[in-house]
Amino acid sequence: MDDYSHILFNKTPQQLRLIGARGGKAFGRNERARRALLAAPAPTVPPPVPPCQTTAADIAVLDARFPWLRGAEKRQSARRRAQVFPAEKRAA
Repeated sequence: MDDYSHILFNKTPQQLRLIGARGGKAFGRNERARRALLAAPAPTVPPPVPPCQTTAADIAVLDARFPWLRGAEKRQSARRRAQVFPAEKRAA
């Protein structure tokens, strides 16, 4: 293995900065050349957009398929339940 440590001895700080700058410029030049040789990445394809179905449309589909569950998604107050199911109140 070659020993280039003698290059850094007996140099002024300004000379050492120039040596470092030269290395940095060479590294940057080589890095740009390396990147230019790489193949360009394939363009990304956005994922397909799923069909947009609203909650209201889903509820309508369920209501058509299961008519006995119609309105099950709606909350009822205690007073409304007593009016709809009066026997339930008497049994309790």
